[in-house]
Amino acid sequence: MTERVIRAAYLAAEGFEAELAEDLRRAGRRIGGWHGPLALSPDPPTEGPAAIPWSLDTWTAPQEIEVPSIKAAANALRAIQRNWALLDVAHHRRAALIQDALPPLRPKPIVFPQPRPTSHLGAWTLLAPDRLLASPTKTSPFVNGAPAFTEDREGPPSRAYLKLWEALTRLGRWPAPGETCLDLGAVPGGWSWALAQLGAQVTAVDKAEMDPGVAALPNVTVRRESAFGLDPYPVDWLFSDIICYPARLLGLVRRWMEAGAARNIVVTIKFQAETDHETAAAFAAIPGGMLFHGAHNKHELMFAWLGDEGGKVLSHKKYDDNEL
Repeated sequence: MTERVIRAAYLAAEGFEAELAEDLRRAGRRIGGWHGPLALSPDPPTEGPAAIPWSLDTWTAPQEIEVPSIKAAANALRAIQRNWALLDVAHHRRAALIQDALPPLRPKPIVFPQPRPTSHLGAWTLLAPDRLLASPTKTSPFVNGAPAFTEDREGPPSRAYLKLWEALTRLGRWPAPGETCLDLGAVPGGWSWALAQLGAQVTAVDKAEMDPGVAALPNVTVRRESAFGLDPYPVDWLFSDIICYPARLLGLVRRWMEAGAARNIVVTIKFQAETDHETAAAFAAIPGGMLFHGAHNKHELMFAWLGDEGGKVLSHKKYDDNEL
């Protein structure tokens, strides 16, 4: 066994290692080194749903194991538990042979809306040919934090609906038939399409022209105006995929929350050339809110706030190892 201690590992989406590193710095967590996109920390894992938003998947109980052979590696993992997902960073052939010696892992694509997986899943990677890092618990039930969906390649006008599906799947909640949804910055209409498929009553707001197919849906109403000019009014769900500065979006969200108008809020925080960590932290500080980077997100974070029927914040329980 190596003398180096790894108490937590944080997985960054490709190209967002710098954002993850800044998240960890702000949370007071050191990085002892990197293994590909995996930040290895000697400090215990952070807690709470918005602690490290740029981490796709946090390994909460990593342990280094000496494995002199492929058989020894597979036996060591099987002795801990059954289901393991490989993070393939190095020593690819050897890692593939070890994975082949483990019980098969064939996750089915999610047919939205469908609850996230509940089966236990660990993660492992080869640090060296004879040493692996394995964590029997992690914060995402998906392989490397990335849910795969059965896509609709004909109905939606863009693939933006996938990040909405991912956010709602992570939250474990989505609009019910008949609930009212306000979709700000709706063009070309991917989110409005996805919400309409759920049977919700959707009001799509954008100054640009919506996709004709989405605009023609019977439960979609289009308003050609600025989302920022709307006065808050009661809705079950407030959604936004507006391209704007994060601070301006924060002001919009606060205005709707202070008015008590939206029971639930899900928005995309889009960053320009630089990542606005200060505004992201302000979103994360909103009581009852969640902030996360999804596998289908680009240079953006998702913020979600779920309220009950009375408009009060739900008491978010502490997420266990298989819930996010």
